[in-house]
Amino acid sequence: MTGIDIDKILKLAPSPAYVVDLGRLRHNLAILDQVQRRSGAKILMALKAFAMWSVFPIIRETLHGVCASSPWEARLGREEFGREVHSFAAAFKESDVVELLQTSNHLVFNSFNQLERFRPLWEKERGRVSVGLRVNPEHSEGHTPIYDPCAPASRLGIPRREFDGRSLEGVEGLHFHTLCEQLFEPLARTAKVFEEKFGPFLHGMKWLNLGGGHHITREGYDIDALVELITYFKRKYGVEVYLEPGEAIAIGTGILVGEVLDVVHNEMDIAILDVSATCHMPDVLEMPYRPGITAGFDPGEKAHTYRLAGPSCLAGDVIGDWSFDKPLKPGDRLVFEDMSHYTMVKTTTFNGIQHPAICTFEPETGELRVVRKFGYEDFRSRLS
Repeated sequence: MTGIDIDKILKLAPSPAYVVDLGRLRHNLAILDQVQRRSGAKILMALKAFAMWSVFPIIRETLHGVCASSPWEARLGREEFGREVHSFAAAFKESDVVELLQTSNHLVFNSFNQLERFRPLWEKERGRVSVGLRVNPEHSEGHTPIYDPCAPASRLGIPRREFDGRSLEGVEGLHFHTLCEQLFEPLARTAKVFEEKFGPFLHGMKWLNLGGGHHITREGYDIDALVELITYFKRKYGVEVYLEPGEAIAIGTGILVGEVLDVVHNEMDIAILDVSATCHMPDVLEMPYRPGITAGFDPGEKAHTYRLAGPSCLAGDVIGDWSFDKPLKPGDRLVFEDMSHYTMVKTTTFNGIQHPAICTFEPETGELRVVRKFGYEDFRSRLS
């Protein structure tokens, strides 16, 4: 976690706690702003990845708005971010559309069925709300099937063959989202396939949304090529170009502080923590993946190897195996790295496990601020 003052944060933070470094957040936003200024694109923040609204005042100084996947996300974007709100979901209820037409600037449908079913509603808002369609280029670049919108029989996006004989009356833009945690080259290949299949439909439209999954702020991303690609679409088709990354805003900004509660032995040493894979970092089980730990190494690399596990009753609440220079003991703190995106937005209160506090760290002043602590009433209020 380059640039984050781990030692100082550990002295100040409660456990468990998510801590977002505001300096690193500003660093990421500066890179995204460079892309906007050079290309003319508008970048939105995907709330599905990062929705920590207490830092929206910083983010909205740079980004043009948010993209939402539900009426609640759209409302959060409208009330707390206050700039553009672009909404999409695999399918809507009529009540969803009614609400989203009041909170959204763009509303994107996932099928011609939904476009036509709700036409009487959205046509009343033409000129205020811009309607688009999500397309499926049927070109897979994903490495994990659960995160691949172009997997066979995907429910996300309209294939090219479905456009034959269909009316695009009132449709002002096309949207595709096919990437996940990827650098520029997969986008370049996808954009080529997209243009071959859907390019003719862009003539006369107002906008093109290249979706999310772009790791623009990650080391090694070819920003020059991204600017060139955006410029190409803008010049050829005369469209506004949007990108809606979530992780690119939050990459490297946050950590999850946890504490060792106990160490038991069953064929190997097992450290039980106050943080849980299933409750606090579910992508560890869903993707799956192994997060980085500050001063943690591969099993067997250092003298002391442990399986790190959560406190819940789920037998599989296991984060993974690491080795350390020194033995772990109750009270020791561990730092899980890159824990801003797809963590806070996906947490649960399963088993009534204590929810991590949400904190910010300002490196310019050394201040750690506890933005939110959670208690029993937060658990109770989700049930009835």
